[in-house]
Amino acid sequence: MLVVLLGVLPVAAGCAAIPTQTSPIPVNPSAGNASAVAAPEPVEGIDPLTLVREFVNAAANPENDYAAARAYLTPEAEKTWDTKGAPAIIETTFNTVPTAAAADDDDEQRTVLLQGKNVGRLQLEDNSFVQLLGNLETPIGLQRDEQDQWRISEPPDGIFVPLAGFQQNYRRVTLYFYDQDFGVLVPDPRWVVVAPSTSIPSRVVNLLLKGPAVGMRGALSTAVPNGAAQRKNTAENDNGALEVDLTKVGDITAAAARRIVAQVVKSLAGVTSSRIRVLVEGQPISADQEEWRPADVQTGEALTTPAAGLTGLLVENRRVLQVNGDPLPGPAGQGAYEVLSAAQSMDGSQLAVVARTGASPRLRVGGVQSDLAQVDLVANTLTRPTWLLSGRQDEPSGEVWTVVDGTDVVRVIRTDNGWTANAVNASELSLIGKITELRLSRDGTRVAAVVDGKLIVAAVVRGQDSAVSLRAPRNLQPSVLGTSALSLDWLAQDVVVASTSLAAWPIAKVNIDGLRIERYNTSNLTVPVGSVTAAPGRNVLAVDQSGLWSAGDVGDVWRASATAVAPGAQAFYPG
Repeated sequence: MLVVLLGVLPVAAGCAAIPTQTSPIPVNPSAGNASAVAAPEPVEGIDPLTLVREFVNAAANPENDYAAARAYLTPEAEKTWDTKGAPAIIETTFNTVPTAAAADDDDEQRTVLLQGKNVGRLQLEDNSFVQLLGNLETPIGLQRDEQDQWRISEPPDGIFVPLAGFQQNYRRVTLYFYDQDFGVLVPDPRWVVVAPSTSIPSRVVNLLLKGPAVGMRGALSTAVPNGAAQRKNTAENDNGALEVDLTKVGDITAAAARRIVAQVVKSLAGVTSSRIRVLVEGQPISADQEEWRPADVQTGEALTTPAAGLTGLLVENRRVLQVNGDPLPGPAGQGAYEVLSAAQSMDGSQLAVVARTGASPRLRVGGVQSDLAQVDLVANTLTRPTWLLSGRQDEPSGEVWTVVDGTDVVRVIRTDNGWTANAVNASELSLIGKITELRLSRDGTRVAAVVDGKLIVAAVVRGQDSAVSLRAPRNLQPSVLGTSALSLDWLAQDVVVASTSLAAWPIAKVNIDGLRIERYNTSNLTVPVGSVTAAPGRNVLAVDQSGLWSAGDVGDVWRASATAVAPGAQAFYPG
């Protein structure tokens, strides 16, 4: 397996709203006085270029206010170096370059240029990773000390951390918050310092209490009341259970207590295998149960996972087919419409198709095997539809999205008078370019889109007045994918797969924070790969110029389907 890593509201009754502003969260809460730690001194006689390189590598370790990196500074520079800002993450391969001012080998001062490429930064307010692109070039001044050793006298403005060092000293953790209907837990990735490892659970809980990441506020909700804090650090008790003791929670309902437990237990599941006790002021938060494991909490996962019997569908030759090539029962499969693209609802009962009517496309929606009602939506082009989850088990969805003419995102809602189109504020997305593909995440809190060939992820923010906006768009892995993306889908709540026109990257798997990208096996696929679909627990399906292919994971060789499909066919799972 080849892995490439590069440089990205109201709550339930009885709970207060999440804070819209929070105090900065220290990247390393254990940081203390650097002088208290005997950081190793630089190698005697080290030259300026190597000194700067070793300084940058040492800056990846934030322990004790970057004590390891401070060993490379003069005493005066130690006092002035600003370590309070967000660490900037750069590519692991970087250069230290002498300047023209470095004339003699025995001079007393030097200036070295640190050159590299930006990957991103760690946002201090919420410890989320944010992509930051472009070239880096910053001067660093050096001088000889009393022992005739080179030391940095003019450090860079801030902290620069190589990606490999960042991954060694920081750990990705996944917090969980709710969609706005409190039906589904939604992942919200963050990064915390690895050392000391025993305090990671406490840091995870601290981040959870602060609320959703900045870019997801308005899209996610929390059951944790505003102002709640840890009564003491989260740690294992004498019985081996991890105790999370909260304070300033106030009066909460039993339903809110269950939701708080679910958020805490699910968020800690990635950093501990211990049983978890959730307490309020030292007492169990729930009278029903004292210790919890992930299997004990309700996550809403069933609402975001297609049922086992829903094996995917195809659009080929203007008809909707089953994956075995048989026509889908009903008008859409029998050729009643000139189907250009289609989407099946999460429960499998509903179908939305873009069908050609005369010279123009029209959206039609209805039961899978029924006549599909035409929506009053005039357009020259419509993207492949995408369904919102229903919010309740065994209840059909009443909302489907598409993009009109590459710019106007609309949500079509079932009403007593049929299906009605409503505008989505997608100005931040359309400013990037033409939208050719858009997929709602199966929890409904994010969209993934292809915009002028770029892979974009944005938050779905629903206002109290029923207005919906797409906010905080992020261009994922532009240095790798560029403008090559063609089709995409959600493999998981926090993972997107995209097909491209790049021979080296026919199918890519990308985490939603943009820090990690993985290449699916290139065997057997021919670019451009025009269609890709994915779903939790399913094989990824792709259609290229030679047919339909499937793969279980990034390292698997693509297997040809027994179903023969023509170039231009589309595969899709529910969602």
